[in-house]
Amino acid sequence: MRTYIGGHQALNAIEFEELALGFDELPLGLDRDLFRGPLTPESPEERAARLDVAREVIADLAAQGEGGDEAAAWDALYADALTRTVPFLRAARSAGRSAGTEEAA
Repeated sequence: MRTYIGGHQALNAIEFEELALGFDELPLGLDRDLFRGPLTPESPEERAARLDVAREVIADLAAQGEGGDEAAAWDALYADALTRTVPFLRAARSAGRSAGTEEAA
């Protein structure tokens, strides 16, 4: 039996997970880290600069969407949603640090 996800054949369980969960597939031209933040800590200055650029990119995509580019409109919505997410690994690390702090108190 063959398994296909989005036109791609999954040859093993790992490929199936990657395709099903979208680990390697991004909308063309979008960098998740720009919008959601990197997995590693960033300084307040780096965060402010990243968010400024992200807002500009979202505004440009939204303007293109209003001009009739449906893909840009969807990319703007996706990018905007990413700005309100926290990568799971970073959240888990934060929770671990705060849990360790609470136990020591």
